[in-house]
Amino acid sequence: MDEDIERARIWAQWIGEHAMPVFTVALVALLMACAATVVGFKQYGGRLLGGRLPRPLLLSLFFAIGAGVLLATGAVFAEMMEALDADEEIGQFDSRLSETLSHELSRATLRFFGTVTHLGDQITLTLLVIAVAIVLIARKQRLLAFGWVVACAGGGILNRVLKQIFERVRPLHDHGFASADGYSFPSGHTSGSVVVYGMLAYLCLRLLPPRWHLPCTLLVATFAFSTGWSRVFLQVHWASDVVAGFAVGIAWLTVCVAVLEMARRYVRT
Repeated sequence: MDEDIERARIWAQWIGEHAMPVFTVALVALLMACAATVVGFKQYGGRLLGGRLPRPLLLSLFFAIGAGVLLATGAVFAEMMEALDADEEIGQFDSRLSETLSHELSRATLRFFGTVTHLGDQITLTLLVIAVAIVLIARKQRLLAFGWVVACAGGGILNRVLKQIFERVRPLHDHGFASADGYSFPSGHTSGSVVVYGMLAYLCLRLLPPRWHLPCTLLVATFAFSTGWSRVFLQVHWASDVVAGFAVGIAWLTVCVAVLEMARRYVRT
């Protein structure tokens, strides 16, 4: 156990000392994965989901995907609940990484991420939700408008509930580029960004011409990922808070998209 904790500290130290290169490589890898997913879905997924499968089998597939992601997320949370203590591996990793970042990051970097993090502010996401809902209703896309609002609002409620369950204290941060209060786990900026920007990508795929699908997906993926990790760089969240935020956001987003696709096919048939 001591060796595992020391290994976690070493990794945290290394990541903190190379924060920007690690962030850049991770973002590029994410964008490549998103691009491959969009291109692959255009070539194969559209034909598969467009009507080749019987409706009961198709609905079962959507249900299985949503349930599988929820179960996987539940397993991740079960493991993290046992390891969030400050004396355990995750706790030691979080502490060492936050401490290293406080010494290594320049003020210019902190200022940059202090601006980026506003993409996940509650007021920013709320205004975006309202604006998109109005556009959808104006275009007579009432089902998508309803799903959009429920998904975004439900993600926020879920995060608040989880924060009250875990009641984790935030790391100390006194650099002045960001401030936050309330409980820390999971990160609300992260989960909110994943759900709102992820749903926005889904709407773009459904409503915009094909030439916009890839650019929109890459843009919203950049927004969500950068917003999440800005919370770590600004030391207003532990790294595990952000990982949990991504997990919760992806799980809720998957369920919402699966339910919307089921509803669209039910209404259409």
